[in-house]
Amino acid sequence: MPETPSTSLISEDRPVQIHPLAAVDPRAELAEGVVIGPGAVVGPEVTIGARTWVGPHAVLDGRLTIGADNRIYPGACLGQEPQDLKYRGAPTEVVIGDQNTIRECVTINRATDEGEMTRIGDRNLLMAYCHLGHNCLLGNDIVMSNGIQVAGHVEIEDRAVIGGCLGIHQFVHIGGLAMVGGMTRVDRDVPPYCLVEGHPGRVRGLNRVGLRRRGLDQRQGGEELRQLQDIWTLIYRSDLVIAESLKQARAQELLPAADHLCSFLEASIRQGRRGPMPAAIGR
Repeated sequence: MPETPSTSLISEDRPVQIHPLAAVDPRAELAEGVVIGPGAVVGPEVTIGARTWVGPHAVLDGRLTIGADNRIYPGACLGQEPQDLKYRGAPTEVVIGDQNTIRECVTINRATDEGEMTRIGDRNLLMAYCHLGHNCLLGNDIVMSNGIQVAGHVEIEDRAVIGGCLGIHQFVHIGGLAMVGGMTRVDRDVPPYCLVEGHPGRVRGLNRVGLRRRGLDQRQGGEELRQLQDIWTLIYRSDLVIAESLKQARAQELLPAADHLCSFLEASIRQGRRGPMPAAIGR
C-alpha cells in the first residue's frame, strides 16, 4: 500500500507524511520531512528529527528522542520499558542520534532509574532482531549483525563490528574498532582494536584489516600500528601478568592507539567491570 500522507505538520516545504493507517499521538513532535508508514505507532513523548523514515508497524513509545535522517524498519520497537525487575516506572529515556539504520524487529529499551538513558550515537547499523537492553551506550559507526542480544549497561565504542547470533553479558564494554566473530560468547570486556571469537570468547589478535581500513598503518609512517602490535604482544604474549605488562608498556611514550588500549585495560581491571577478555592459548 503506498504511504499516502494524511497530515502535514511543521514545514510547508517538506511536510510530515503520516499514513492514514498509522497511529500518531498529536503530542508527538515530528520535524520536517518525517515519514510515518502504515500501522506504525508513535507515542506522546516521542520526538523525531528531520527526514527520518519510520516503516510499517514500528512502535515508538515512551520518552524517546530520535535525530535526523534515520531509517527505522518494520516491526522495530523503540523506547519501551526496560526488561528489568528493578524498574519502578521512572521517567527514563532513549536518545538516538542521526543517520542510523535500525532494521526489522530491533528492540531498544529505556533505562531503569530516574535521570538515566539508553543512548545510541550516529551512523550505526543495527541489523534485524538485535536487542539493546536498558542503560546501553553505543558510540558511532558501529555495525551489529543479525540477532545480537545485548544485556543492560553494555557500552560499545566507535566503529566496533559485531558478528551475528550472539549474546553480550551485562556491564561488558567493547572497545573501538574491535571485531567480534559470530556466535561468540561475550562475557568479558573486549579490548579496542582486537579480534575476538570463541565460546567463551578469546582474544585472537589485532583487527589488522579494520585498522588498515582506518589508515592506522599510514599514521606516523606506520609507527602507530607497529607500536600497537608491540604493546599487544607484550600484554598478551609475554609471561607477565596483565597489570605488570601494562606498567611496563607505560614506561615508554605511547601513541594514541596504544595509549587507548592500555587505558581501556586499566579501567577494565580497576573500575569493577567484567574484566578484560583473555587471549587464546597457543595462538
